[in-house]
Amino acid sequence: MTKRCRLHYAPDNASLIVRLVLEDLGVPYETVLVNRAAGGQREAPYLALNPNGLIPVLETPDGAIFETAAILLWLADRHGRLAPGGQDAARGDFLKWLFFLSNTVHPCLRMTFYPDQYVGQDRSAQALLRIRMQARFSEYLHMLERHAAPWFGAGHASVLDYYLACLMRWRVLYPRGERADFALRLWPRLQDMLERVETGAPMRAAIAAEGLGETPLSAPNYPEPPEGSAT
Repeated sequence: MTKRCRLHYAPDNASLIVRLVLEDLGVPYETVLVNRAAGGQREAPYLALNPNGLIPVLETPDGAIFETAAILLWLADRHGRLAPGGQDAARGDFLKWLFFLSNTVHPCLRMTFYPDQYVGQDRSAQALLRIRMQARFSEYLHMLERHAAPWFGAGHASVLDYYLACLMRWRVLYPRGERADFALRLWPRLQDMLERVETGAPMRAAIAAEGLGETPLSAPNYPEPPEGSAT
């Protein structure tokens, strides 16, 4: 048990979303690098915190929490910001989009990164899955632009902004060697959100901590982190 939050992270991984929210909330926290290149997420000390061997983990006064959406919801509820409270009429609408991002959009993107985990070693099957999931990701952005737009407005900051901003960054950059030319103009509301997040203090802190470059959302480049590796 820890009295101070401790974020187990790897640069430009899902832990980035949690870092941004911690920064926005002003929560004091420490970081522990998980060395992905050496398989640190599969070593016994890390598996004791997250038996799934996935990043991130946030150690909190209530114990260790894994799963990105669970961490975000715990932080927002504990600190009373970046999400509507349990009695707020908007709570249900917020939750459906949070879990849409975590259960549908994020896994869709993950399939493009690690197609072998879903269809095996057949290269043609991997390529087909990647193409289908990348097209589906764009469909999801159209859905969010049209139906979830109020959550991404200038006066309605929430954990959804940080989650989707990172997903859109990763769609451009990964898998390495297949950089996408993303037409952000297709999603003007989401583009406005990216620009707000990019210039905000939380992202400025993340840029320094993880070497994300000056335009991590509007014109992403591969990170040059001061420690660790994104792969």
